[in-house]
Amino acid sequence: MDEMLELPFFNDEQRSFARELDVNARNHIWPDPEVVDPGQALLTALRTLAKAEVLKFAVGEPWSLRANVLIREVLAYHSPIADLAFVMQGLGGVPISMFGSDEQKAQVLPGAASGEHCLAFAITEPEAGSDLTRVSLHAEKIGDEYVLNGTKHLVSNVGVATHFTLFARTGEGNKGLSAFILPASTAGVEYEQQPGVSAHPLGRIGFDDAKLPASAVLGEPGMGMKIALATLGRMRTTVAAAANGMARRALDECLLHVTQREMFGGTLADQPIAQGILAEMRARLDASRLLTYRAAWQFDKGDDRIPLEAGVAKWQSTENAQWIIDKALQLAGGKGTLKGSIFERLYRDIRPLRIYEGASEVQQMVIARAMLED
Repeated sequence: MDEMLELPFFNDEQRSFARELDVNARNHIWPDPEVVDPGQALLTALRTLAKAEVLKFAVGEPWSLRANVLIREVLAYHSPIADLAFVMQGLGGVPISMFGSDEQKAQVLPGAASGEHCLAFAITEPEAGSDLTRVSLHAEKIGDEYVLNGTKHLVSNVGVATHFTLFARTGEGNKGLSAFILPASTAGVEYEQQPGVSAHPLGRIGFDDAKLPASAVLGEPGMGMKIALATLGRMRTTVAAAANGMARRALDECLLHVTQREMFGGTLADQPIAQGILAEMRARLDASRLLTYRAAWQFDKGDDRIPLEAGVAKWQSTENAQWIIDKALQLAGGKGTLKGSIFERLYRDIRPLRIYEGASEVQQMVIARAMLED
């Protein structure tokens, strides 16, 4: 990744940090969620990142999008489970960092940076994905408590998280969504695993008269929509970075394969059709990385709202990564389809990123609206 680090988007400290992280991540033996329990693999990766003092970048202030982008690209290249461990600390911790009280921050964030706490972000429901107005988990204020009833699903880190940033309905309309800090051990909360296409902890959360104190509310009641959008606005560009990391790994593995695969009196790399595919893979990857770095740089220079830049980066990077990985698997041939091959695993790991934190089609709407507002 050295040639891209030399671009003026980054400073010398960021370049040095990214290079050191890349070397350390390459030399580390990361847990394999296909071999051991995915939850335990994630917790092992979380402890490694804490020991390396990487988690502080996910939850600390001042928060840098460029640092988070570089970290996610490096981790996703070497270990998607390590990337997930890192980003979930951010998704769960950023809303607390931005909107939490001093007491809430002190209770959660130091433990998140040290790896003692494993965080999660619980917003998706069976009937509520990209349309947050459809969130229906009900939180009724009774005295000094909120009583919660309903369901969340497709929540990462179910089974291992110690704290969730949770979104529930306390009233009608956009002003009726509120955010809470939910300790995983709260009575009346049940968890169920939902195995997904990629190997990581994912599940359903059921609430049956679960009670949270009023002090668990993040910000003020009714600020949930603002908190959710602000958090996703920060984190969306990092999804692009993770996709770029996976795509870069696929391209590197593909180059290794085609230069070694003998066929038709030469190697696969000698075939013009393969060369054309390789050229397009590189062009798509470079474009994706440039869009991602631009969005991160623009945010860090003071533009807190970058819906167009973040949307373009997330949409193009995830779609291009899917294409690159698919072509890498195609060039790998039959062995690329074998369970456990790097190409097959990347194929499964990349697919959810086109949906998470705003599907590609939603990003297109966001981009168009931002253009029309100008």
